[in-house]
Amino acid sequence: MATTARQHAHATRTLAPVTAEPGELADVASLLQALDDLLRSRTRGPVRGEFVGMRGRRSPVPGSVVQVLERVTQAMARGDAVAVVSVGRELTTQQAADLLNVSRQYLVRLVDAGRIPSTRTGRHRRLRLADVLAFQASRDKARKASLRALARATEAARGYVAEVE
Repeated sequence: MATTARQHAHATRTLAPVTAEPGELADVASLLQALDDLLRSRTRGPVRGEFVGMRGRRSPVPGSVVQVLERVTQAMARGDAVAVVSVGRELTTQQAADLLNVSRQYLVRLVDAGRIPSTRTGRHRRLRLADVLAFQASRDKARKASLRALARATEAARGYVAEVE
C-alpha cells in the first residue's frame, strides 16, 4: 500500500517510524550507492550534493545532511524502520511512548516513578528527547545484561544442550 503525503506528515508529527515499502527497496539501494559514492569523494574535498526538485529547481545539500541521509538509507535498506528527530527537542508523552515502543500509560508510570525526567506545561508533561534516549539506552543495556546472565545460568545448569546432527 502506498503511503500518502498525509500519512507521512502524521508520521513526522508523531515520531512514528517509517519503513521502505517493498516496491521502494531497489530505489533505496540505488540511493545508498549514490550516497556512498558521494561520501567516498570526501578525500577530494568537502562533501557536497545537489537535490533537483520536481520543477528542476536545484538546491545544494550540505555534507552533514548527506551523512544523515546515508545513515537513514542504510537502515531502510536493511528493512529497519527509521524515525528522525532533533536532539534538543521536547516530546509529548505520546511521542516518547512511540519512540520507546511502549504504551502512553506505561510511559506515564515511568515518569511518575522518576525513571524519566519530565516538566509540566500546564496539565501536559514534556520530556526531553535526550532523557528519553538515555532511558532507552539504559533499558537496552539492562535487557542485554539480563539475557547474558540468563544464558550463562541456563548453560551452567545444562538446561540448554545444542543438538548436533
